[in-house]
Parts: sequence; C-alpha cells; structure tokens
Amino acid sequence: MPAAVPLPRPPRSARRGSGGITLNDVARLAGVSAITVSRALNTPDLVSVETLAKVRDAVARTGYVPNLLAGGLASNRSRLVAALIPTIAGSVFLETVQALTDTLAAAGCQLMLGQSGYDGAREEALVDAIIGRRPDGIVLTGLLRSAAARRRLLASRIPVVETWDLTPTPIDMLVGFSHEKVGARAAEHLHAQGYRSPAIVTADDHRAGLRRAGFEARMRELGVKKVPVCVVAAPSTLGNGRAGLRQLLAGRGKVDAVFCSSDVLAHGVITEALAQGLAVPRELGVMGFGDLGFSAHIHPSLSTAQVDGAAIGAQAARFILDRVEGRDPGPRVRDIGFAIVAREST
Repeated sequence: MPAAVPLPRPPRSARRGSGGITLNDVARLAGVSAITVSRALNTPDLVSVETLAKVRDAVARTGYVPNLLAGGLASNRSRLVAALIPTIAGSVFLETVQALTDTLAAAGCQLMLGQSGYDGAREEALVDAIIGRRPDGIVLTGLLRSAAARRRLLASRIPVVETWDLTPTPIDMLVGFSHEKVGARAAEHLHAQGYRSPAIVTADDHRAGLRRAGFEARMRELGVKKVPVCVVAAPSTLGNGRAGLRQLLAGRGKVDAVFCSSDVLAHGVITEALAQGLAVPRELGVMGFGDLGFSAHIHPSLSTAQVDGAAIGAQAARFILDRVEGRDPGPRVRDIGFAIVAREST
C-alpha cells in the first residue's frame, strides 16, 4: 500500500476566507502540472481518464474550489448573473426566480439574489455593489427609478433586464406587462359582474400603485366616481388583508367589491368577510393579483389576474445569454401580457 500523502496546509500568510488551497497544491498532490489541473477542471475531454481521476481525487481530498474570478478575468465572463427582487417572502416572484435559475444553469451560469425590500435607496446601494462585481448580467424587478443608478448601469455596459413592468424606454432590455392595464381589466371584470361600489386594498409599493391607478381610472370611465382605498405596508400579508376590509367596512360608504393588489391580501379579505358573515360573492366580490398556488383552491376560489412569471424569468435569462454570447437578442421590449381568471369570488 502506498504511503499516505499529507494534505497541503494553507500558508500562514493567507488571509481568512481567501482560499488557502491553491491550484499548485492540487497539482502537487495529483503529481501533475498546474496547467494539467486547469485543463482537467475546465476541459476534461482533453486529458486522459487516468489523469482526470487523479485530479478529481486531489480536488476532493483538498476541498479545492476554483477561483472563478481569475477565470473570469481571462475570459471576460463571470458566469454569474445577479437578480434583485423586493422580497424573498413574495411568492409571486418564485416562478420567475426558478425559471431564471434553471435557464442560466443550463448554460453553465449561476444566479445570485439580492433583496431590495421596497426601498429605492437600498436598491440603489445593491446596484452599486453588484456593478463592482462585474456579473454577466443584472435582472431587476420592476423599473429602476433612480436616475443616478440608471446612469451607472448604462456606463457599466453590463447587460440589464428590467422585469415585471413595462416601458418603451428601458435601461437596456425589458420583459413584463402593464400594471395599469391589469387594474383597468380588473375594473371591467367587476363592473361586468354587476358591482357598482368597489374599493381597493393595496400594498404601498410602486407597481401596486400602478394597478390601483389603472383600476380607478377605468372605474371613472364606467361611471364610478369614488373608489375607497385602504393602503397597507408591503410585503402583503393575510392579516393586512383582513385589517384592510375591516377599515373599509368601518367607513361611511357602501362596499360591494374589493380589488386587492395581491392574492395574499385578497385571501385575507375573503377570510374577514366570512368571519363577519358576508357572503362572497353575493354580498362582496373579491379579486386579487398573481394567481398564486392557493388561489384556485380556497373557498370560494379567488378571481385574479394571472401573470406568467416563469416566462418572464426564462426570457430575462435568454436576453442576457444572447448578449454575452454575441447573439442578437431581438426586440428589446417584450410584453408577455396577463389574463383575468374569473372564479367563484366574483
């Protein structure tokens, strides 16, 4: 039996977290050159099966992790894409994140998430931090409203995809839909069902505000001059939905339908309505946004606006991959639209 080869020890001068095991350490343990180790890790088809086995064994024994930054400097690719979402608690974004992850992974890239909250200053700070790390691309949820951050992104020349919103003048590329049109179509649906005293329960984020504006504008066109509104803090919770309906019912005006800025809020409104003995939809119609997994299965099932989040994520990933691989991504703005899903709650 051959004598055991001791594992190399990180040099004392190595900084904590800097990666003490190096490519040369792996090469010494495998009995090959550093160039051969690099070739085995990056183009394994170009080395023999025996050499590849030696290198992989050495990597496993040392716990070596390749320095992707160094490789990126050589290839001008980081194989890392950064995405900013308002909150990881927002299930409406999960399909987008999953599709981004899957599409990028199939191309050998990884997704890094940043949580911006619903805070413009925090989003701007995250954008600066991400630009400094030079990812292959950046995916933003919604439109970036900071003019300064917009200028920095343009100057960086990093491919940028804005998502979950719509504008003819994106920073670079965009895939989304019109929130104002969602609100308008929701108003049309409730009005067609005979509701004439609608109200709104909405979170205080920008995109929810656009849906509210679209709803109110279309209701005015349909002859409804006043729409009571209850604004709650983002991200939405079921409890906020219940509290929102209580506030609306405590007001002086009649309410016979509620449009909510999310399915989570709408679930809370339905829960509170039933707790107060209101029949849904006969006495109160309820409509949400997002068509989350539970929406078709609660009682009564929830009418809502459905958005294909997976299509948004997949297209955003393809935009970035096309750009960094030198392909023409085609039209820079893609409107994926939405669908009104009528269920029992209206």
